[in-house]
Amino acid sequence: MFFGSDNQTGASSQVLEMLNSANSGYAHGYGDDQWSYKAVDALKEIFECDLEAYFVTTGTASNALALSCMVKPWESILCHRHAHIIMDESTGPENFTGGSRLIPISRGEGKITADHLKEYFQKASTNFPHNSKAGALSITQASEFGLVYTPDEIRVLTAVAKANGVTTHMDGARFANALASLKSTPAELSWRSGVDVLSLGATKCGAICAEAVLFFNRELAEPFVHQRKRTGHLISKGRFIGAQFAGWLQNNHWLDLAEHANIKAAQLSEALLSFKELHLVWPVQANELFVIMPADLAAFLHEAGAQFYQWYADALPPDIEINSDEVTIRLVTSFATEDKDIEEFCDLIRQYFSADSLLICYDNIKCKPL
Repeated sequence: MFFGSDNQTGASSQVLEMLNSANSGYAHGYGDDQWSYKAVDALKEIFECDLEAYFVTTGTASNALALSCMVKPWESILCHRHAHIIMDESTGPENFTGGSRLIPISRGEGKITADHLKEYFQKASTNFPHNSKAGALSITQASEFGLVYTPDEIRVLTAVAKANGVTTHMDGARFANALASLKSTPAELSWRSGVDVLSLGATKCGAICAEAVLFFNRELAEPFVHQRKRTGHLISKGRFIGAQFAGWLQNNHWLDLAEHANIKAAQLSEALLSFKELHLVWPVQANELFVIMPADLAAFLHEAGAQFYQWYADALPPDIEINSDEVTIRLVTSFATEDKDIEEFCDLIRQYFSADSLLICYDNIKCKPL
């Protein structure tokens, strides 16, 4: 019952097989090897363009290094209020960019919309150099709440950004899940819709430590090799990242892994909605669920060994309120999630409500469940 995160899994067998193959013999370092070349060629074919691709080991490095090539230190980065870059990367983007400010613009909605962006540009002060000028927009695919941006939504956003001189970055930590959900093409979900740079994550979808920064706007790529080196993210034995990507992408393996995770999320969602006491905050569109449940139930599940995170109280939409005895939790499925995980989790919920209905009372004092 591991629903804490899709980064809590191991690697897929196909990725491990490619890693094992790359482990034999000798190869040049720093990405100058056949495995890295194979991975880059596969990315160019899959995304249908002559992109620039660079490999790193963490999502934070991928996002922060990408953004460091897109903005100047005195510019700002527009993002969702709960974007990973602003909530969970400990000012990494500010550090790598030399001080660029992150500005949240989403209010309480699950995705950034064109209206959010237009409103920002209409109201933003432009008394330069006293005010910061927006240099980049960053959107997350799938979003912070498991929602997916359609190609049309991305096109509208990037058009507004471009009209205001702003480039677009996509945090694609769960890009594969969004792609599997929409049944689109990688190109349509990225550069054909106006995305300039994509941080493509494999770690949450079957790899060990493997992230790629893809520059569709190749003019932005020039500083990357220097930024990656000076920040300590140029890996000596680069073949082991290249090999992971080569195995991950081969025969659409990455999409098979993501599809499995999405299917299990849908199954888990359907099972949880059978309990009238539980409520979904957002539609389940990829592999994340946000569920409102009794706080005592969440504690019971944790004590029984279920793994998940209680989520931020301020992450709820403005029109949703929870009682003082309720909490919001996040559940994440992965390529390793099995039917038994869902069944055991739901069995525990049934046990909780069954026991709760059999309370013994004495002198009007509520006792613990039998």
